[in-house]
Amino acid sequence: MSQVPSPVLTPVVLVLGDEELLVARAISDAAARARAADPAAELREVDADTMLVGELAELLSPSLFGGARVLVLRRAQDAKKDVTAVLLDYAKAPDPDVCLVVAHAGGAKNKALADALTKGGATVVPAAKLSKHRDRVDFVTGEVRRLGGRCGTDAAEALIEAVGNDLRELAAACAQLMVDTGGRIDQATVARYYRGKAEVSGFAVADAAVAGDVPAALEALRWARHSGVDPVPIADALADGVRTVARVASAGRGNAYQLASTLGMPAWKIEKAQRQARGWTPDGLVLAMRAAADCNAAVKGGEEDRDYALERTIVAFAQAKQVGGAR
Repeated sequence: MSQVPSPVLTPVVLVLGDEELLVARAISDAAARARAADPAAELREVDADTMLVGELAELLSPSLFGGARVLVLRRAQDAKKDVTAVLLDYAKAPDPDVCLVVAHAGGAKNKALADALTKGGATVVPAAKLSKHRDRVDFVTGEVRRLGGRCGTDAAEALIEAVGNDLRELAAACAQLMVDTGGRIDQATVARYYRGKAEVSGFAVADAAVAGDVPAALEALRWARHSGVDPVPIADALADGVRTVARVASAGRGNAYQLASTLGMPAWKIEKAQRQARGWTPDGLVLAMRAAADCNAAVKGGEEDRDYALERTIVAFAQAKQVGGAR
């Protein structure tokens, strides 16, 4: 009696990359599809670098008892030549009741295996580490969308500044924010949730101030100070924010990645400053930079009311942006 292929199982899945979270999700998704076809589907995980040809052939051979199976072969880049040969031969005519998941770290090592599986029609799941800030921003916005919520680019950037670049921690933060917010995550939400972190609070104040949004900047300043953030990093963030916008604006229009080496800044920071620069003119930026310098002198020089110095600077930023835009 001939076997009928499962409409759910994917015969061969190539997980390409070494980002642990993405690799784990790809394996989990393959297992979930197999169990949708057969709730009793078996999941086996083995390492290619210690696998013998006979063992692999046995794992890939048809089961006497039937039922769906998922075989995960990790570290495929380290597979020996004879194991690689068995894999490639199997992929030409895979068992319809088996989903073979080949996890390959990518790169040059045993690249021939990954290339051959791809050309042979394997389903390729990218799982490379996200080295670019833009990719991490897209991951955060996509993660929130996957969970049924909405998250803007600014909120994603604020979350990365708060949590860091580890995808597992970012995914956990997205899930927690979804629970706490009901699905709508903006920059103010992230800032409130992580208000205990000085670097986030300072940048939240600066971003709102550079945008000329006085109410939002003053609100951010209040909960930053309430949570114990010292005025010095906030003053530094205000100065850095307006200086960055001025540097990027003076460089003219251009691709952020092309300007990165010239300005000595990461491309993501240039992209952000290009957005913030809208509505500013050179004269307005000069006024704002003077206000930031006065703020630094007041805060670091021991002015009695340092909070007032910060509030005064936020208002000065908004006035400078209005004056510049009127000319």
